[in-house]
This record gives sequence, C-alpha cells and structure tokens, in this order.
Amino acid sequence: MKAAIVTIGDEILIGQIVDTNSSYIAKALDKIGIATHEMLSISDDKKHILNTLNLLQNKVDVVIVTGGLGPTKDDITKKTFCDYFEDNLIENEEVLFHVKSIIEGIYKRPITQINRDQALVPTKAKVLFNKVGTAPGMWMEKENTVFISLPGVPYEMKYLVDNEVIPNLVQKFERPYIVHQTIMTYGRGESMIAEQIEEWEDNLPQFIKLAYLPSPGKVRLRLTARGTNEELLRNEINNQVQKLDLLIHDIIVGYNEDEPIEVVLGRLLTDKNLTIATAESCTGGKIAATLSAVPGASNYFKGSVVSYATQAKTNVLGVANELIIELGVVSAEVAMEMAKSVQKIMASDFAIATTGNAGPTKGDDIAELGTVFIAIATKSEVYVEEFNFGQPREKVIDRAVSKALELIYKEILKK
Repeated sequence: MKAAIVTIGDEILIGQIVDTNSSYIAKALDKIGIATHEMLSISDDKKHILNTLNLLQNKVDVVIVTGGLGPTKDDITKKTFCDYFEDNLIENEEVLFHVKSIIEGIYKRPITQINRDQALVPTKAKVLFNKVGTAPGMWMEKENTVFISLPGVPYEMKYLVDNEVIPNLVQKFERPYIVHQTIMTYGRGESMIAEQIEEWEDNLPQFIKLAYLPSPGKVRLRLTARGTNEELLRNEINNQVQKLDLLIHDIIVGYNEDEPIEVVLGRLLTDKNLTIATAESCTGGKIAATLSAVPGASNYFKGSVVSYATQAKTNVLGVANELIIELGVVSAEVAMEMAKSVQKIMASDFAIATTGNAGPTKGDDIAELGTVFIAIATKSEVYVEEFNFGQPREKVIDRAVSKALELIYKEILKK
C-alpha cells in the first residue's frame, strides 16, 4: 500500500515554519504497513490544491492533507474538497455542539458565524471528530483513493491521526507488515562500515533492505523487512542483526533509534552508579546540554563549566596561565588540565573536556581551523586525543560532541 502526504500553507513554503506534521504521519502509517510514496508542500491556492488531488488520485491508496482548515477566510481546504468531489457543505450538529462548548464554555464568549462555520463539512465526508480543537477532520473517497483532510495544528493533527485516521485505515485495508530494526553505531564512517559488512549486505534476503543513515560521528543502519508473515519477518531480522553484531560489535551502541548515545550512556552510568562532569570551551556547553536533556540525568550528571574565554579557564578551572602562554589555549595539555580540574570541582567519577578552534577564523591561536582536543579523566588517569574536523564551524562542534560521547562511552564500558 502507498500513501502521499500533502501539507498546505505558504508559511511552510517561505520557511517560516518547519513541516513536522509529515514526519509524524509517515511514522504512524509505517507502523501499520502503509509506505509513504511521496510528501508534498503546496501553497494556499485552490487551483494548486485541485491539481495536486487530481495528480495523486489512483496513484496512491491514501492521500492525507494537513492545513487549510480553521476559522479564518484563507482556510480553503473544505471548499476545495467540495469542488473536487462535486459536493456542498452542511452543518454537522455534533461538531457544532462541540465548537459551542469550547467557545462559550471555555473561552466564555459568544459564538460567531466564523466559529459556526467550523461545523460545516461536505455531505459525502465521514467526519473525523476532533476532541482537542474546533476543526474536524474529513474522510472522503474517490475511485481507488481515500482522501483525508486534517487540521495543520500539530497537536490536533496528532490526536486525529492516533485516534481516528489509523484505526479507520486499519479497519478498511488489508496491509502488509513492515518491520524495522535500527542499529546505532558510533566512531566509524559510512564508507568504512559498508566495506566491512559488504558480504553480509550482499547476502541479505530479498525482502530485507538496508539503509545507511549517517550524521556527524555516527551512522544508523536501518533494516526494513516487508511481507505478509510478521513472525517470519521479525525472526529473520533478529537473525541478521546477530550476524551483523559479529562483524561490527565494537561500534554498536544500541538497537533503538529513539535511544541515541546519550540515552544509552545515561543508562550505563546509572547501572554502574557512576557520575560525570564536563568542562567545555569550543563546544560551548553542548555536551552538557546533550547529557542533561535525558530524563533522570541528575542521577549521574554532576555539572559543567563552560570555560569559553581564556580567563574562565584560569580563574574558574585553575589552568596555569603560563601553560596557556607556552602551549596555547588549544592544546592537549590545557584540555587535560580542564578535565582534571572539573572532575575535582564536581567530585565526579569521569570528566570530559574540550578545547579547539571551531572557526570560521583562526584568531590568535596557532592551532589550525577544525582542531579539537578532547580529554577524558577517570579516577586513575587522564588522556587526550587530537582531531581535525575540518569546517564549517557547525560541523566541528557537532562532531566534537559526538566524538566526546563516543570516547566516554567506550571508557565507561571498561569499568
């Protein structure tokens, strides 16, 4: 089965907002075996909407449209649906009662005609009742395609997808099973991994596909199996993961894409009853922000010193000014002193320190652009590694954060 997702709104096309609705809908469809064939963002233009609906009809099984539903005059989706399905609008009593209860009961003001118009739906539409907003969803069918229209407000869209759209699609269609398994890897590039697992990949069953999803410092490997026998798919996926683990076990950090390395790291620290702190210069607190974003991080994350300026390194962390003058602020020795100091200040088991030249200009330091020193302090030792992450600045910072988390993860595994 195939679906298309259409978002309506000039605010998306001019970059004023980011389309997160399509991602949410695609994930929900995937879980029930419906593959998203394409995603489109189009303008608030009646002709454009009609052309898009006509283009997708019979090309896919399901079209889900978000946006263009609401109390303002520029929300034109309902009227456009009426034109496309040769229909007209009628007032839905259940929706009107709901709208009145919100406007008069919650907002304590009289209902206006614009509010009443929210209860207008095409006569041929199946109403998808929106308990968390005033604009209902609509389900309409034409020839071989189901057309579903949803509000663009994210929390309203999510409610309708979860409580109306998915249950109705499950009831209407017989669908194949789609089983995914994501393997999270750190510390090795996409091309190196591909070379290492080439023979394994070449021997995958035809119903299993492998995708490489690289990002700074890490690569997600996603296995996708499609078929009619769910048990067979899951068993074969598990079998292939076990074979893969024998090849690259040293870089695998998890098997759930909803669990990035900071989550895995946090669980590891918690299980071992260990703590961590950070001292950051070029990464500007991003490692600390990544660690502390995980719920329950207070159990293991002691704190951070963002010693961006040289003065902070000397006054707060106690790095000797003579050391900085002699070797430069971007140096292995300074990184090691930062790590040891913050470990002592925070009384932590481990510490991470970063100092580097992220760019875009070289400044007064002698270190080349992209140079980053990452130091790791344990109870028994401190060591440092030097990297050059190139440019631009954002790449340097992101890769430094990823590499720091990778290094500390491997260190904690030793304990």
